[in-house]
Parts: sequence; C-alpha cells; structure tokens
Amino acid sequence: MGLYKYIKEAWKKPRENQGEAFKQKLMEWRRDPVTLVIQHPTRLDRARSVGYRAKQGYIIVRQRVMRGGHIRPDFSGGRRPKRYTQRLDLRKNYQQVAEERVAKKYVNLAVLNSYELAKDGKHAWFEVILVDPHHPVIIADPRINWICKQSNQSRVFAGKTAAGKRGRGL
Repeated sequence: MGLYKYIKEAWKKPRENQGEAFKQKLMEWRRDPVTLVIQHPTRLDRARSVGYRAKQGYIIVRQRVMRGGHIRPDFSGGRRPKRYTQRLDLRKNYQQVAEERVAKKYVNLAVLNSYELAKDGKHAWFEVILVDPHHPVIIADPRINWICKQSNQSRVFAGKTAAGKRGRGL
C-alpha cells in the first residue's frame, strides 16, 4: 500500500485507530476558534483527492459547525401557543454550511472543496480548501485557473461544490 492508502485506512475509524491522540485533537479543536486557518491539511489523502496541491495560492481552513436541532429563538412578543416556536428543517448539509461560512469570512478567496474531519455530539469539523484566484501561481496553472473566472468566485453559494451538488441531489 502507498502512503495515502495508509492515511485513508487510519481515518476510516479514527477513534479506534488513533486512540487517545484523536481525543486530544478533538479537545484542542473545541478550544480553537470556530474558523481557523491551518498550515497543512489534517487529512492529506482526502485533501489531495478533492483538489488540494501544496503550492502557493491554496489555503486550508478548519471550520466548526454546531450540530443538532435548529430551532428559531423564542419570540419576544405575544403569540398563541400553536405559533410560539417553529422548528427549522435544515435543508443544507453541515458541510455546505461550513463552506458558506468560510466563504463569507474570506471574500477574496474561492472555495474549491471541503471534507469532513470529525464530529461529536455537539460539533462537526470540516477542512475547507480555498484558492486565491488572483495569485500568479494559480493563474499560470492550467489545472486550476478555471477558478479565476468571475462566474466561479461565489460558486459555493450556487451549490457548485461537491457538498452543494450532493445537497441538491445531483
């Protein structure tokens, strides 16, 4: 087996394969900010399979998303009991929500793709791959310079990433 296959096997059941180290990572990630730029991808095999390359112009961001029921906040005004609370049906998957939040924070970068890192009862973590469409290295690379077009600048909000397509049933 090659290196990436070993990494893939280790991440299939991280709690069993990585043991105490994985628990320590989760505890550390809970203390970290919600959106955090990181130097290297945590899952190198998955990052490369969704388009990451170790070159200038690529940025990795770890994003934390709350899991669980999505209920609107309580009303301050009076309502009859039937209309008091409204449970929300979250039509987007957590991965899509994570990508959109990263895109809102880093408006000058384009979201290429993302992948899941971990989840517990309260949070889900994703690593989102961003590309700088104005970077000379990206503009010169024929494999990725398609993202420099204006139509691909806000592709995450149009559901053009893998998570967005999956959420739309494509």
